[in-house]
Amino acid sequence: MPGLYFEEFEIGAVIRHATRRTVTESDNVLFTTMTMNPAAIHLDAEYCAGTEFGQPLVNSIFTLGLVIGLSVGDTTLGTTVGNLGMEKTVFPKPVFHGDTIRVDTEIADKRASQSRPGQGIVTFVHRGWNQRDELVCECRRLALMLMRPA
Repeated sequence: MPGLYFEEFEIGAVIRHATRRTVTESDNVLFTTMTMNPAAIHLDAEYCAGTEFGQPLVNSIFTLGLVIGLSVGDTTLGTTVGNLGMEKTVFPKPVFHGDTIRVDTEIADKRASQSRPGQGIVTFVHRGWNQRDELVCECRRLALMLMRPA
C-alpha cells in the first residue's frame, strides 16, 4: 500500500493503523544488544525482579521505532523524502515482553517547503497504545514529503 502525498494529508485527521504487533523478548534482547546498550533493566531478568517493574523493560528506542514503523504503510511508504526530526517524544508507561502495540497518527500541521519545490513538511503525532489502552509512546515527528507529481 503506497503512502500519501503531501496534498492528501488533512490537518486534524487521525489515522488508526490496522497493523498491530506483539513485542517479544527476542525483539528486546536483539535490539538492545545490537545498539550496544548493556543496561540491566533491559537484559537481566534477575536484576529486574528487584525493580519496581519486576520484569525487564522493552528498550524505549525500540518502542519508538515500532510506533513509527507501524504507521509507515498508511502514511509515508514511498512518498517520504526523509525524517527532519522529532520535536517531542515521551514514554508515559513502560512496554513489557508480550505487550501488543497499536498506533494512531494525527496530522498536526503541514506546509509547503520554501527551499524544495515539489515537497512539503508534515508534522505527525504518533501515539502507541498497549493492549490495556495505556499510552506507551507519543512522538511528534516532522517529515519531508513528496507532493503529487504534476
